[in-house]
Amino acid sequence: MTTRPFGAFNFNVRVALGDAEDPLCEAAFSECSGLESTVGVKTIRAGGHNAGPIHLAGPVSYANLSLKRGMTTSFDLWRWFDQVLIDGERHRRATCEVEVLATDRSTAVFTVTLGRCLPVKLRAPTLNATDGQVAIEEMEIAYEVLTLRPAGGEVASRA
Repeated sequence: MTTRPFGAFNFNVRVALGDAEDPLCEAAFSECSGLESTVGVKTIRAGGHNAGPIHLAGPVSYANLSLKRGMTTSFDLWRWFDQVLIDGERHRRATCEVEVLATDRSTAVFTVTLGRCLPVKLRAPTLNATDGQVAIEEMEIAYEVLTLRPAGGEVASRA
């Protein structure tokens, strides 16, 4: 059986605050990047072990999730950013799910869940009257947990 790679163009993003049943944001984003975890390595040299250094797994760090979408009258991400930073609700953590869909968009092939998310950057679109492009807004989100779950399967990776 030949395994084909997944397409990077069929995905959904859902952001839910705390235990809320209704998502804060469930949108079609044009770009999603930053699904990345890195394990720090501590290198030690043990006495009598002359074959080379010993590498030990260290702490895990994560990239920021970057989401881009065409700006509409839905200001859900802007409200979340305000709640966290301006209104003093500094602990309005969210869970983000990035669901990658099959080519026919009928089923999910895997889902990446990001835990304890906080918005850290919000960018309004660049406005240029001569450009004629869609106004794109961008949000960066810091997260503390990344979990990958294949469709219908057990957790494949928890970093």
